[in-house]
Amino acid sequence: MITADRLNSVKEYYFSKKLREVRELIAEGRPIINMGIGSPDLAPAEAVLRTLTEAIIDSGAHQYQSYQGLPQLRQAIADFYQNHFKVSVDPNNEILPLMGSKEGIMHISMAFLNVGDEVLIPNPGYPTYAAVTRLVEAVPRTYDLRAENGWFPNLDKLAQQDLSKVKLMWVSYPHMPTGAVASSAQLQKLVDFARKHHILLVNDNPYSFVLSKNPTSILSVKGAMNCTLELNSLSKTFNMAGWRVGMVLGNAENINAVLKVKSNMDSGMFYGIQKGAIAALNSGEEWFKSLDQTYAKRRTLMFKLVDKLGCTYDTKAVGMFVWAKLPKGAKSSEEVIDDILYDKNIFIAPGTIFGSQGEGYIRFSLCVTEDKIREAIARF
Repeated sequence: MITADRLNSVKEYYFSKKLREVRELIAEGRPIINMGIGSPDLAPAEAVLRTLTEAIIDSGAHQYQSYQGLPQLRQAIADFYQNHFKVSVDPNNEILPLMGSKEGIMHISMAFLNVGDEVLIPNPGYPTYAAVTRLVEAVPRTYDLRAENGWFPNLDKLAQQDLSKVKLMWVSYPHMPTGAVASSAQLQKLVDFARKHHILLVNDNPYSFVLSKNPTSILSVKGAMNCTLELNSLSKTFNMAGWRVGMVLGNAENINAVLKVKSNMDSGMFYGIQKGAIAALNSGEEWFKSLDQTYAKRRTLMFKLVDKLGCTYDTKAVGMFVWAKLPKGAKSSEEVIDDILYDKNIFIAPGTIFGSQGEGYIRFSLCVTEDKIREAIARF
C-alpha cells in the first residue's frame, strides 16, 4: 500500500526512535540511566488512586462517556483555574477535557487550519507543534528564541514580517525545553500581538506547578479570552502522564470548534480516570509543596552532574528539566549525547530535537531518582 503524501512531511518522533536504541542497549545488558524523557516516575496521590479504584464499580462507569467530560470534572477544572490562576471560566462552555494535551494540539490544528495556512512555531520548542502543522497540510514558520532575550520572542521583529497568512501561533510558558518563564507583562504583549494581527494564540502550559513559585496562566491577562486558547495537563503536576488527562480552555466559540473535531475522534474519557482527575485537581497545597521538595533535591544533584560536563545553566528555570549549554568548543549536541550514551551508559536529550536554536544545548530530565543521579555523577 502507498501511504498518504502527508507522511512524507514528518519523521518518526525522535524519542520513539531513540528509545528503541536505548532498549536494545539495555537488552544487551548495558546499565542505561535514562535522563532524556520527562515522564514522571512518581505515583499520583493515594486519594487519586483510591478514587479511581472505587469509581470502577459505579453504575454506568463502563459506558460511553460525554465528549465534554463529566460536569464535575469541568467544574473541578474551573475551580482549579480560579484558585491557582485567578482565572474565571464557565465550566459549561469554556472548558473541554482532553485525553492529554498532546491530543489537543491535533484537535486545535484540525479545527482552525486550512491547507496552506501558516503557523508560528517556537525554535526551540515542542517538536509536535511542527509535526502536526505539517500533517494538516499547513505551513510551519519558526520564530527564534534566544537565551539573551530570556527565550521570549522578538515580537517587534516578527511584526515587521508578512503575517497575512498566519492563522495560529504556538507559545509555551513556562517554556519547554528551556524552563524560561514569562512575566505578566510579556504575556500581555503576546496577547496584544495576536489580537493586532488576527492570530489565534495557543499557550501550552503543563509545567506551571513544577519548581515554579508563581503559577501563571495566559488567560489571566487582559483580552486573552478573545484570541487565546490554553492547553494544560495533569501529567506533570499530578504524576498522571499515563492516564492521559488534559484540557483546553478559551471562549465558547473556540472551544466549540475544537469540540466538533474531538467528538468525531473519540467516545469520551473513561469514567474512573475522570473521577481520579477530579480528586487530583482538588489536591491541597501540601501536594504541591511535596512535589517541589522532591524535584528540588533532584535538581540540586543534577546541577552537580551538569557541572561535571562543564555546562552552564539557569538556576531560576522551572519545570522538570535542566537545560544546559555545552562548553565552548564542544562537539554538536547529538555527538555529545551519543558519546555519553555509549561511554557512560547515560541517555540525555540533545537540544537539536527541539529546533536549530537548540544546537549547543542538552536537556536533563528530573524524572530520575536521587540514587540514579548520584550513580550518574559517579560514572564521571
